[in-house]
Amino acid sequence: MGRLSSDGAPEEGSIPLLVSENPRDDQSVPEINREHDAGAVFVLESKGEWWHAGFHLTTAIVGPTILTLPYAFRGLGWGLGFFCLSVMGAVTFYSYYLMSLVLDHCEKSGRRHIRFRELAADVLGSGWMFYFVIFIQTAINTGISIGAILLAGECLQIMYSNLSPNGSLKLYDFIAMVTVVMILLSQFPTFHSLRHVNLGSLLLSLGYTLLVVGACIHAGTSKNAPPKDYSLEGSTLSRSLNAFASISIIAAIYGNGILPEIQATLAPPATGKMFKGLAMCYAVIFVTFYSAAVSGYWAFGNKSNSNILKSLLPDEGPSLAPTWVLGLSVVFILLQLFAIGLVYSQVAYEIMEKKSADVNKGIFSKRNLIPRIVLRTLYMLFCGFFAAMLPFFGDINGVVGAIGFIPLDFVLPMLLYNMTHKPSKSSLSFWINNSIIIIFTGVGLLGSFASIRKLVIDAKMFKLFSSDVVD
Repeated sequence: MGRLSSDGAPEEGSIPLLVSENPRDDQSVPEINREHDAGAVFVLESKGEWWHAGFHLTTAIVGPTILTLPYAFRGLGWGLGFFCLSVMGAVTFYSYYLMSLVLDHCEKSGRRHIRFRELAADVLGSGWMFYFVIFIQTAINTGISIGAILLAGECLQIMYSNLSPNGSLKLYDFIAMVTVVMILLSQFPTFHSLRHVNLGSLLLSLGYTLLVVGACIHAGTSKNAPPKDYSLEGSTLSRSLNAFASISIIAAIYGNGILPEIQATLAPPATGKMFKGLAMCYAVIFVTFYSAAVSGYWAFGNKSNSNILKSLLPDEGPSLAPTWVLGLSVVFILLQLFAIGLVYSQVAYEIMEKKSADVNKGIFSKRNLIPRIVLRTLYMLFCGFFAAMLPFFGDINGVVGAIGFIPLDFVLPMLLYNMTHKPSKSSLSFWINNSIIIIFTGVGLLGSFASIRKLVIDAKMFKLFSSDVVD
């Protein structure tokens, strides 16, 4: 990547160096020199096909967070829940497609961007935008990594509590186990090397969704079925804030935030390939999101937990689904969580290795291997520690969605498209894009307030390193 052969031409499979044709870049955008950029050369190597991008996108979006959808519907009700799920699905597909067009536009101009922060800073011509995107992406990556480890630990705890009701192990013990596994798996050196892992992740998401939907239908029709109440709880103000918190959760579930990095894994030229990957991803989204949301909320109504598996395994009374179904679901979920943790760690890894690795040495050389092991281990330990200390799975999703995913996935792509393609002010696309920017900026601000408020309220309900995830 950025390396030259003896005749001065780029090596096969490498990414051309970014040569800016915009004079403002030298003043406002940090200089990009990929020839010595180990984060680009190693972590974001470009060798993939469009279906590999589809695997990465599906893992980044379709994960066990869909088990939170009934909980999101709990704050919205049937009508608004369906509306928000559908509108945000349509908007994110449109947004990601526009982002791919912006990346294609820059590539055709000789400026192939492989990082979101570089793209935003180049198009918008603002140095501060470079660091703003770094901050938001870091918040997303860390939040998702913490959430993934927490959910994996919770799933293990669910299995353990049913196999050994009086066992002594606590939630933080299971989080520690998950963290150790994540440390080992984090040593996959490149994003592209995860392509087979992420194909497995796609199949796993379909598998556990089918199992959980079947379990919810079984629970809702059994003689022990809980009473179904779909009314919204609390005062008018409380219901309004809960609705915005739920919208933030849906935004987080649809969120990506790393599409430029995923497109960077495609062998150049990448033009047109991302649309095919998006089509594959959203076909899986349609099947999984709607079935999980409808079946879970139908079965449990406004008593849905932030993890629907906990609703299927109530603290009191018998299990509401066959043990083997729930057990197999948990196994599938655990396996996919490892893939999700790996995908969302890639931006953090390339940031770290941009400075710590030496591009002139081999990727598995002692010079690069030791810093990679140390830094990635420390990152996973950090995420595991906070997952154990702050068990707020549903609330974490809401905060990450409002503060992270809404700006990156609902606002910036529209702005970047308008800046690069300059649609006429009388065109439909111009007004659609600006309407989305305005609406979701407001939703993001209100969602941030509502999600942080709920996090503060729930903070009163637990102790540090609690063995229960607060709903």
